[in-house]
Amino acid sequence: MNAQPQSIDLVPAKGKTRRFVFVLLKDFTMLSFACAVEPLRIANRMAGRTLYTWTLAGEGGDSITCSNGAVFKVDMDLGELSRDDTVLVCGGIDVQAATTRTLLNWLRREARRGVVIGGLCTAAHSLAKAGLLDGRRATIHWENQDSFGEEFEDVTLTKSVFVIDGNRITTAGGTASIDLMLKLVADDHGEELANAVADQLIYSSIRTDQDTQRLSIPTRIGVRHPKLSRVIQIMEQSIEEPISPATLAEDVGLSTRQLERLFRRYLDRSPKRYYMELRLQKARNLLMQTDMSVINVALACGFASPSHFSKCYRAHYGTTPYRERGTQGARLSI
Repeated sequence: MNAQPQSIDLVPAKGKTRRFVFVLLKDFTMLSFACAVEPLRIANRMAGRTLYTWTLAGEGGDSITCSNGAVFKVDMDLGELSRDDTVLVCGGIDVQAATTRTLLNWLRREARRGVVIGGLCTAAHSLAKAGLLDGRRATIHWENQDSFGEEFEDVTLTKSVFVIDGNRITTAGGTASIDLMLKLVADDHGEELANAVADQLIYSSIRTDQDTQRLSIPTRIGVRHPKLSRVIQIMEQSIEEPISPATLAEDVGLSTRQLERLFRRYLDRSPKRYYMELRLQKARNLLMQTDMSVINVALACGFASPSHFSKCYRAHYGTTPYRERGTQGARLSI
């Protein structure tokens, strides 16, 4: 990486050097931040001049600890920015607690001034809480989709790797930041530079906003059986109102016994058991990531009564939903 990079013929820049302001929230995820800032550094190197600059901001203007324990010294407090700046808020674990009133007020103020604002990883929650995503398309890490969808009904939530809707940007977290930044570099200075940056990153499969963030069902379960995959897809889309195994089987042209055999053969459990595990997993996400009542969580996951929900939850996780709610210090996030 010490050799002189090959010269890149740039598309004429739309304006002056573009500055990114990375707002680091408490317990932010280092991976999604690093995957956003490194493409900018490499773009400058490949172009042979400064196309991008960046600065780190954080509430209090001192230092911020990320989710792996590393401490970052920030350059500035949450002050007034230039209208030409691009803000990227970096979220991570327990973004609800990290989304303070000070941050919300600052985001709203900068949004009113016309600043482009984005959220990496779980920071879409912060933007939505500030009302910046109302009526817009957005994405967030798949593990946080259930809670986000319950809390922000005015946002059109997608499962895309990243979403750019006007002057609002959101990503799914992790390496999705690379895909977003390559898209921005391509828009600013052309595909050739973006591809050169991807090559330097040894990033061979660039994703677009049309790509979804999770692996396909066959890849996730390690089984390539189209009818089984279709049933699981239907299950995942029908958590609040569960569908009977007989109806699921009929929907894909199988008998109930054939469906039972497929689940036993490939997943070593019955369709009913697998479906229950999906519902309980969503319930745990909602308990750990939202302030929804246990009753409302039960209803959102297809349980007719809190007592039945509590019994099933305890049998699977070894604790009750009420006790789980009391351990929110370990909220879910990448």
